[in-house]
Amino acid sequence: MSKRRVTYYYDSDVGAYTYGYGHLMKPQRMRITHELVSAYGMLDKMHILRAKRASAETMTRFHTDEYIEFLSKVTPENVEELISQRSRFLVLGDDNPAFEGIFEFCSISAGGSIAAAERLASGATDIAINWAGGLHHAKKREASGFCFINDIVLCILELLRSVPRVLYIDIDCHHGDGVEEAFYTTNRVMTCSFHKYGEFFPGTGTLQDRGRGKGKGYAVNVPLKDGVTDESFKSIFEPVIDKILAVFQPSAIVLQCGADSLAGDRLGCLNLTMEGHANCIKYVRARNIPLVLLGGGGYTVKNVVRAWTYETACALGIEREIDPNLPWNEYFEWFGPRYRLEVLPNNMEDMNVKDGSLDEVRRRVLEQLSELQPAPSVGMQDVPKESLGEHLGFGNANSEEPMDELDERVAQHTRFVYGLQEAVASDNESDEDDADSLSDDSSAGRRHRSSRHRSRRRTRKRMSILTNRYYDVPRTDEHGEEALPDLCGGAYTNGNGNGAGQKRAGRRKFFQSAARWDPVAEKVLVEWDTMHTPRIGVAAAMANPTRDWGARNGYSRDMDGVDGVDEDVAYEEMDVDEEDGEDEGT
Repeated sequence: MSKRRVTYYYDSDVGAYTYGYGHLMKPQRMRITHELVSAYGMLDKMHILRAKRASAETMTRFHTDEYIEFLSKVTPENVEELISQRSRFLVLGDDNPAFEGIFEFCSISAGGSIAAAERLASGATDIAINWAGGLHHAKKREASGFCFINDIVLCILELLRSVPRVLYIDIDCHHGDGVEEAFYTTNRVMTCSFHKYGEFFPGTGTLQDRGRGKGKGYAVNVPLKDGVTDESFKSIFEPVIDKILAVFQPSAIVLQCGADSLAGDRLGCLNLTMEGHANCIKYVRARNIPLVLLGGGGYTVKNVVRAWTYETACALGIEREIDPNLPWNEYFEWFGPRYRLEVLPNNMEDMNVKDGSLDEVRRRVLEQLSELQPAPSVGMQDVPKESLGEHLGFGNANSEEPMDELDERVAQHTRFVYGLQEAVASDNESDEDDADSLSDDSSAGRRHRSSRHRSRRRTRKRMSILTNRYYDVPRTDEHGEEALPDLCGGAYTNGNGNGAGQKRAGRRKFFQSAARWDPVAEKVLVEWDTMHTPRIGVAAAMANPTRDWGARNGYSRDMDGVDGVDEDVAYEEMDVDEEDGEDEGT
């Protein structure tokens, strides 16, 4: 093979993170891969770089601000306190646990993929490798399938700043639903996924999922059955990729090399050997198109390390020169008893050949690609790297000028408003669900049938990558906060000051609260005449949430639900006595 300029991104901290004891996703596999690559002497043949970690602002190029902020502050210690957001963003359970350093791990993964795209777009390299990337299940505003940040989407978005068309190829055992969903309506990115389908996570990726709008036909799915072998996989991979390259003519390729399609994987059910998996890399590399190689799934660690080490050699074009007997390294004992660079097939039966479905899938995919028009033209123009605010000198992170009084007041007001936005974020979710309906059902058929009923659903359906079974995720407005006493204008309480006896009539209204901050007195004041509920001590309400606090405090509720409050009392100062739970201001 001809030589290529290869850039290899690695952060030594990536192996220090863990999803938890016994969890199948093990970031340590990237560290072991690096050790084996180093033991084979490949580092001298590549540019070795440590990418700048992605900032929260960079991640919001695709993900929502609320989701990124949640990831930046969630820890194993406070995850129970953030229960509503935790369920909203699906950072829960064994699939997506809130582990220590979750945001830093995501920043390493995303930073490497973005840096790889930048270097490729600048022409400084022909092939860029980031084995810490490839987390293809993460959605715009929720985690999925061990993935929190979709570094692939961020990588492709960076490439689109410089090139007109990008081809994304996914050879992971699981469907690359997060990437497909992100580019489902555009013709500048073609997504092609080879995956297991049928009662298997994430439950999407049929032949009928082809894109929408301008992106119609630019989402290519190749659903496979159990036990696909090297020969079968090659017989469908090569003709499909050839047809895509002829029709789409990509300017760059992003190849996700998920290793759970290897034989013997703990979650996968395909039967590829190391050579069969690496054949995809060699085949794409031979097309001389700028290439980004990313990691992905893979849960039998020693096989993942073998495959990615061998595929690093394929990127360098030296796969025939390396010794199949493993050199000594820090993790040598892990590779027993054979201590060889190999992943052997097992005795699984290839169901794709047995029932003849492989030929039918190949025929239909090639037929769909033949219906596409030639490569779409794209009007390219220079896109500045810095934002408009940075260009004009606002919000410069390197500025060390002291803030004056006006700056401090504006900053304080901004933080206050942002805090209110956080409070009502959960109430806007129903609107977001309608606007981002692709997040709920990426299958085109199911999406059409369920759209008219989605606003009335009380739960969301999601599939677990561990069990391959669907489970219900409650809406964020279904949590225990509805049973709190009414401090927000009687939006969700009954006459007893709790939500047990009356169904909530409408959306919770945060901005009708009677409490306000008095900057002169520097205290919280309550305008009781704007309230339609009895005055309650906060500590007392928490201690006795079902008690009739209107009667306790001497206030009666008439038949119209309006408190008999003395109108002469316009403002009262509210203090909480932690001992007896009474309002001292009354």
